[in-house]
Amino acid sequence: MKNNYRTTRTGSVQALLLVVLALSVAGCGANAQKGAAQGATTGAVAGAVGGMFTALVFGGNVAEAGARGAVYGGSSGAAVGAMAGSSVDRAEAQQKQAQLEAERQAQLKALRDKIGPDAYNGLVALAECKHDIAIANAREAAKSGKKDFALAGTWVEVLTEADRQQDAQAQALFPELVKRDSQVKTDAEVQVLLDKMLNNLHQIRAEYAMPSVCKS
Repeated sequence: MKNNYRTTRTGSVQALLLVVLALSVAGCGANAQKGAAQGATTGAVAGAVGGMFTALVFGGNVAEAGARGAVYGGSSGAAVGAMAGSSVDRAEAQQKQAQLEAERQAQLKALRDKIGPDAYNGLVALAECKHDIAIANAREAAKSGKKDFALAGTWVEVLTEADRQQDAQAQALFPELVKRDSQVKTDAEVQVLLDKMLNNLHQIRAEYAMPSVCKS
C-alpha cells in the first residue's frame, strides 16, 4: 500500500514539475516576444524622430522621412517576434530579418553620417524621454568641428529643453542657431521651426502608444 502511495505521489510530483517547466518555457517565449516588440517600438520611435529631425533641419519631406525611419528602426525587432512560430516561419523570419537589418543599418548609418554619432545618440535618448542623456550628447555634438554635426547638436539641445518645458534654456540658444543655421534668420523663425519639431515629436510618441509629453 505504501509503495502504491509512493508511486502515485512520485508521479504527481513529476507531473507538477512538467507543468511548471512548460509554464516556464512558455513564459520565456512570451517574454522574448514582448522584449522584441518593445525593441521594435523603441527602434521605430527613434527612427521616426531621427527622420523627422533631419528633414526639418537639413531639408526633405518630413512625413516620408519619419515613416521611412520608423520602418527601418522597428523592422528588425518585429522580425524577431516572428521566430516563435514553426521552423518554416523561423527560416523565413530569419531571412527577412537579415535583409531588413542590412537596410536598417544602411539607413541608420546615413543618419549618423549626416548628423554625427553624438547628435544621433541624443535623438535616441530624447525619443525615450531621457533628457539628461540627450543634453549631454547634444553638447558634445555642438563642439564638433563639422558644421552639420555642430548644428544638429545645437538643435537637439534646444529641442530637448523645449520638450522638458525649459523654455528659457531653449530660447537662450536661439542666437546660436541663427548664427549656425542658414534657414533661420531671427529668433522668431527659430521658434516656428522648433514648434514644428516639438509637435512632430509628440505625435510620433503618441502613434506608438508612448506618452506624448514626458513625465517630469
